[in-house]
Amino acid sequence: MIKILFVCHGNICRSAMSEFIMKDMITKKGLADKIQVASSATSREEIGNDMYPPAKRKLDAEHISYTRHHARQITKSDYAEYDMILCMEQYNIRNLKKIITDDPDNKIHLLLDYSDTPRDISDPWYTGDFDKTYNDIKEGCEGLLKRLTIK
Repeated sequence: MIKILFVCHGNICRSAMSEFIMKDMITKKGLADKIQVASSATSREEIGNDMYPPAKRKLDAEHISYTRHHARQITKSDYAEYDMILCMEQYNIRNLKKIITDDPDNKIHLLLDYSDTPRDISDPWYTGDFDKTYNDIKEGCEGLLKRLTIK
């Protein structure tokens, strides 16, 4: 089982959307028994909060199902639990390294490192552009699935 943790600042937009988009993709590919997905935040600001309503609306528009979400902050023990920790932007990696001080197993990357054009995923909390965020996340998840070695 491959365990993937998506990480953003608050865990109410990008990382939560990534979790549900990836779950949808792996279910459609028949890989739900081989890949486990979750999400978390680097900050404590939104702990316990559900996904941001515009993020839900975008997932609804794309026919991506989701469940009630509870934002949570990543913990040091998550490093041992997950095989991959995929951040949305460099800022998340910097903050993550304050919590998980070292990355000896090279688990921490940007989600879009798995795309043809590695880059940050802009925070739609500030940009309001949930279409662009969705497209970037989808691109990253598709690229990631192509590169994973599933046993």
